[in-house]
Amino acid sequence: MLKKERYKGFIDFFSTHQPDAETELHYTNPFELLVAVILSAQCTDKRVNMITPALFERFPAAAHLAAAEPEDVFPYIRTISYPNNKAKHLVGMARMLMETFEGKIPSDIDDLQKLPGVGRKTANVIASVVYQMPAMAVDTHVFRVSHRIGLVSDKARTPYAVEKELLRFLPEDKVYIAHHWLILHGRYICIARNPKCLECGITAICNYFAKNRLKEIKRSGNPKGV
Repeated sequence: MLKKERYKGFIDFFSTHQPDAETELHYTNPFELLVAVILSAQCTDKRVNMITPALFERFPAAAHLAAAEPEDVFPYIRTISYPNNKAKHLVGMARMLMETFEGKIPSDIDDLQKLPGVGRKTANVIASVVYQMPAMAVDTHVFRVSHRIGLVSDKARTPYAVEKELLRFLPEDKVYIAHHWLILHGRYICIARNPKCLECGITAICNYFAKNRLKEIKRSGNPKGV
């Protein structure tokens, strides 16, 4: 299968079955999304969504968070991963927003990465979700799923390399939603261990299925399972 055919199959399927895919983080404005994405590093969206309501009630805007100290933030986020570092990052991020960006979330990827706690992945999420720019955030799900399907080559061994290949082949107007398609597919179907291939609707275009699960199914003589 040619790569362009694989991409077409990928886009056609998800455009039909997940036309409104979006982040599962809860937020009501760009500031809240930025806070939530910083908190989500090495932590589940579900856990982040559990603690952000109280956090946002206490610190509803960048100005409120900028006026705080990390020890003020810590109690609200202590149940997530790396709460000490993230408390420092959140306060530092808010202060830079106020001092450098007049309290507004920048749209430029390089400007976003100047903020404490914001790496390239987080910057791409904000640029994509808030400003709907053709930016591809590569987390563990995107990295794994894009390789398994065959959207990127084996030579793409870093998140940045995967990002570049996806941006090369995805239509610009599909980058924004393809980011969510890959994440959600990796979170619920193409999971890290024992991917749910028999529940997957894109096995016809998937390299992993062709090379691994299809052979197992044929050997077992059971077309319904492995």
